Amino acid sequence: MTLELFLYLAAALFSVGLYGALSQQSIVMIMMGLELMANAVIVAGAAFWYFVSPMRPDGQVVVLVAVTLMALDMAVGFAVTTAIFRRRDVDMTDSAADLQG
Repeated sequence: MTLELFLYLAAALFSVGLYGALSQQSIVMIMMGLELMANAVIVAGAAFWYFVSPMRPDGQVVVLVAVTLMALDMAVGFAVTTAIFRRRDVDMTDSAADLQG
């Protein structure tokens, strides 16, 4: 496999995630789109690391930190979504607009 194929995969993942995040109204579906976009960035970063300097461990560390931060971010996002749903029975972005103030 070449770097170009990995970048095509990352672009496809990012495109699907962007479409999912912009076209959905469900908070969970938007978060899934954001997760796909973050995964695309991680795939592209890992591909660049593998093809540019595969013997250095710094690329692996960056990918590992990015995956960990993404998992933490999604866990906090789902916790907030669950709290909003339990408190106000709201799971759509249009219905959650009154939470601003």
